[in-house]
Amino acid sequence: MEKRRRYRYTLYFCNNKLVTLLLLLVSFCFHYTTGYCQERTTRHISSEPSPPKYQNGLRRILVSVALGAVTGLVGAFVFALIVRSFVRYLNRTPLLKGPVIFSPKIDPKTLQAALANENHLLGSSPNGKYYRTVLDTGLIIAVKRLEPFEGGSPERSVKRKIQQELEMLAGLRHRNLMSLRAYIRGPGGGFSLVYDYVPGGSLEDAMHRVRDNQLQLGWEVRLRIAVGVVKGLQYLHFECDPQVLHYNLKSTNVMLDAEFQPRLGDCGLAKLIPHLDRATSGYSAPECVRDCRYTDKSDVFSFGMILGVLLTGRDPTDPFFREPVGRGSLGQWLRHLQQAGEVREALDRSILGEEGEEDEMLMAVRIAVVCLSDCPADRPSSDELVHMLTQLHSF
Repeated sequence: MEKRRRYRYTLYFCNNKLVTLLLLLVSFCFHYTTGYCQERTTRHISSEPSPPKYQNGLRRILVSVALGAVTGLVGAFVFALIVRSFVRYLNRTPLLKGPVIFSPKIDPKTLQAALANENHLLGSSPNGKYYRTVLDTGLIIAVKRLEPFEGGSPERSVKRKIQQELEMLAGLRHRNLMSLRAYIRGPGGGFSLVYDYVPGGSLEDAMHRVRDNQLQLGWEVRLRIAVGVVKGLQYLHFECDPQVLHYNLKSTNVMLDAEFQPRLGDCGLAKLIPHLDRATSGYSAPECVRDCRYTDKSDVFSFGMILGVLLTGRDPTDPFFREPVGRGSLGQWLRHLQQAGEVREALDRSILGEEGEEDEMLMAVRIAVVCLSDCPADRPSSDELVHMLTQLHSF
């Protein structure tokens, strides 16, 4: 803190000296110009013979040009120095070492001790692993260990950018989001991210158990999951300033609590992982795969896939969609059945029940098809989707 104060004082003192120098030069130019005007007036009134006008005029022109150039250079130098000093000041933001805690329930020493011990592996991906661990206080947490940089530790500026992004993500609070409670920067540019533990696992795990007849998920529960997911997106897209995009919404990143309330995980983490391959998940919008262009409507496309999974029970990577009858993708298949008037054939047989629920499902298929439009402008916003889905059923 003392070094930062000295730096600010030095910067302030240097800037004041340069500004003073600039003001003196401007004052000199004004004084010289005023004197020159007075001299011309005096010579015009005086009857004494004047010196050769050509030499005096040329000298004045040269002096004026020189003073103007010097003044401009000094002004540009002062401006550049101020900008450079400001950038340096921003870059002097220290890289935090040790655990960075955002929750009063977590003690830094307790967290470090827990992470040093062997933890229960919940899942893994090419960019990291997901663990369950218990603190000495009895609090159960989930830890995601990311290794986003293959070539070793990143540059200091990259580390600082990641730190700022994580601090922004830690400020997100919504019942349908996995809140970041702490993080630890490890060796080699890796990070350990700490979240609340959600016992229900991911939506992907739940749907896998449904397909194996190990779990029953009725339509009301599935619709509640869909509404919770889109409410999380609504918060990110419309209540956060600046707007936050998920970037990697898929069933493995939708966590379910004991009451099957969804929470979006890995929110915004795709920005921290340069080599993340989202195209193979089957949830990415066409513009993301084709142009690497991502907007809030790309999140909506991914939600349409999740809604399609909840309605049909099929995974987007199911080999069925590579067959001619599958039309190439879940979205194309649903669109084809809708145009043919055979939408009921797409519904998961385990949720077909009463006539009123079936009407809700058929309407939900229409919503999913609109979300899966190839053109982003044709997709509804997450705010509009909340109203569409809540009108299907009162929660």
